[in-house]
Amino acid sequence: MDLFTHVLVAYLVTFGVVGFQPSYLAAGALAGGLPDADALFFPLAKRFPILRHHGITHSLLGVTIVAVVGAFVGPILAPGSPYIYFAVMMIGGICHILQDGFTNFAVPPLLPFSKQLLHLDADRAINFVTMAVSIASFYLLLGVERNHVAFAWYLLTVYLLMAFFAAYFAIRIVGRAVVGRKVGTPEGYSAVVPTGNPFRWVLLSEEASGGRVRTRWATYAFGRGIVDGPHEVEAPLEPPSHTGSPTSAREALDWSYGLARRASDVIASTYHFGEAFLDAAGEWVAVWYSLEFTAFGRASAVRVRFPPGGAAPVVKSAFYRPIQSPL
Repeated sequence: MDLFTHVLVAYLVTFGVVGFQPSYLAAGALAGGLPDADALFFPLAKRFPILRHHGITHSLLGVTIVAVVGAFVGPILAPGSPYIYFAVMMIGGICHILQDGFTNFAVPPLLPFSKQLLHLDADRAINFVTMAVSIASFYLLLGVERNHVAFAWYLLTVYLLMAFFAAYFAIRIVGRAVVGRKVGTPEGYSAVVPTGNPFRWVLLSEEASGGRVRTRWATYAFGRGIVDGPHEVEAPLEPPSHTGSPTSAREALDWSYGLARRASDVIASTYHFGEAFLDAAGEWVAVWYSLEFTAFGRASAVRVRFPPGGAAPVVKSAFYRPIQSPL
């Protein structure tokens, strides 16, 4: 999830445990955001993979180390018990791990002892609904209300935010379970992929056999059933040998899929789909889209354009809006 939501949820959970104690609330909120400081390790992560994003800082060991440091540093910065500082910073760090594991991003909570992943796939890694609520909430709590309204109004705001996030997470996890059990499995889909709308899901199955990958997907909406699809696409993992330019959408997809996987780790590591079409110049264009990295109707994608006469394909990664969209 986004940093604002991580910090706010940690703040709310800490409040639920220790009440209105500003020093402890600040420590818990800080710990809720600190695991994402692993972005600073990017130059070292290639050499030491354990430092990659969603690596050791998103593990119980990582958040425990942060909490131990906080137990020593916290009382120096603001009076308080080192044991409570440790507890609230553990709470904040665990909240971060659980929120990321709740989404379509996996986290390894038992590193370095186990690489087992927590991956509930009930929400998007970045959801603009929760991000907007979190940003607005910080503005309200720290700007509009702080030292300007009665304490009772602050408490009401905090309790309303607690109720909102409890309801939001409940709707997401229950929706994920219901769609998977009542629709996905009976219809032969192996995965249920969340969208930005908690009432809309992508049903998906992916099979690899004989060097080819076959993907089938459909869009499901609560109260309406399957509203788009099912659609299907199949392509080889490696581009087949060929000459000239594609003569059909099937050839354009076959020739482009391996190129798209090489060009983008997102395509290679997330659920995806593809489509091919003739552009205005009469050239075949194939685009492979991620089903998990999307925003505002666009998706992280790789576009492969085949110039006439058999010239080398032009490969470009960007965010594109699909023509046939399950997003």
